[in-house]
Amino acid sequence: MYQDKTLICKDCGAEFVFTAGEQEFYAEKGFENEPQRCKDCRSTRKNNMRAQKEMFTAQCASCGAEAKVPFRPREDRPVYCSECFAKMKDE
Repeated sequence: MYQDKTLICKDCGAEFVFTAGEQEFYAEKGFENEPQRCKDCRSTRKNNMRAQKEMFTAQCASCGAEAKVPFRPREDRPVYCSECFAKMKDE
């Protein structure tokens, strides 16, 4: 059903292949737009976005450990460390 497509990266101008498997994945997730960047440019952009996020320190409401979070903690909402958050998600 799907066939590999060659696309042009909007950042670096390089050609990259949008594989049939990637197209199927996009369709399953409901994504309507094709990727606009090659894998290297996507990775670079993602890493730059992470570096720009300000991290805040809070105390985990469950275990009391220090937690670093990408949002300003509020007094009226509990904050959890990544381990406790993962445990809560699994339950």
